[in-house]
Amino acid sequence: MTEPVRSSLSITLSVWRALFLREALTRISGGRAKWFWVVAEPLAHMAFMLFVMVVIRHRIVEGMDVYVWILSGITAFFMFRRVANQGMDAIGANQTMFNYRQVRPVDTVFVRAALEAFLMLLIAVSTCLGLALIGRDVLPRNPLEVMQALLGLWLLGVGFGLAASVAVELIQEAKVFLKFILMPLYLISGVIFPITMVPYPYREWLLFNPVLHGVEAVRAAFSDTYHALPELDIGYMFSCALCFIFLGLVLQIRFAEKLVAK
Repeated sequence: MTEPVRSSLSITLSVWRALFLREALTRISGGRAKWFWVVAEPLAHMAFMLFVMVVIRHRIVEGMDVYVWILSGITAFFMFRRVANQGMDAIGANQTMFNYRQVRPVDTVFVRAALEAFLMLLIAVSTCLGLALIGRDVLPRNPLEVMQALLGLWLLGVGFGLAASVAVELIQEAKVFLKFILMPLYLISGVIFPITMVPYPYREWLLFNPVLHGVEAVRAAFSDTYHALPELDIGYMFSCALCFIFLGLVLQIRFAEKLVAK
């Protein structure tokens, strides 16, 4: 009796499910310290920024409660940065998996991106619950708009990861260069200070950064009283994300054989 022929979609979904479980188990088996830093990194950033705001006696930032301002900004930025960083390293960390012909380099990037999104949402929800327990109003006014903005930031991270993962495997110095590019994004994406503080024409230059639009969109969706940038354009963020994804997929297809044989 012949076995039923599986479709390409069925095979791909099985590969993604297996890779997802492998990545999750790798995080667990990495020891307590590894899991601790997965959760502690965004929380440490939130705690530091909250301490700074308390010291300078800021309770409201751009019409928004400082707790919510910090939580929304850190969650938004880390949704992009963690997906981008993990996607960049996905191919190199899964070289042994390419011995199975069903597994392609692009699969590892998508699976790592999905795992990071799951972890960030879990951390964000847990933090919201913690703040709610101490009496802070952290419920977003429009959850669908929050998810839309986070989706755009996730897609940006996926696109960056798809393209960067090819570059770091084929060019020796690419990883250092790309990590260097990501460093100033923390400053120029409005995470630690309101972009409205930046005077013209410098603010116009910062608006070319699609991550900035994502961070602003998340904050605007959290609070009706937030004074968002009038130049906020979530469509621009999604357009940049799709361009990055297209470029990344082209590079993945063009250099697929070299990435597997490396």
